[in-house]
Amino acid sequence: MKFTVVWLPRAERELATLWEASPDRAAVTRAADRIEQTLAGLPHRAGEVRPDGRRLLFDDPLGILFRVSLDDRLVRVTTVWDITRG
Repeated sequence: MKFTVVWLPRAERELATLWEASPDRAAVTRAADRIEQTLAGLPHRAGEVRPDGRRLLFDDPLGILFRVSLDDRLVRVTTVWDITRG
């Protein structure tokens, strides 16, 4: 059974800003699509565990923070950033 992936408004804005500023918009789109697929599958095994129930996942050029609710089969992406910019 798949998980529902929800990008919170802040994360949506961050992703849109990154996409607009990117010299390779296709790479940002591909990474976001791969992230969606990963999180829809087994999100509780994806990425790295962080405090307060958060998880961290990288898919070049994006990094994300997200939370998983196993009971609801729901993933909430909370933050997105460009890992190629220090």
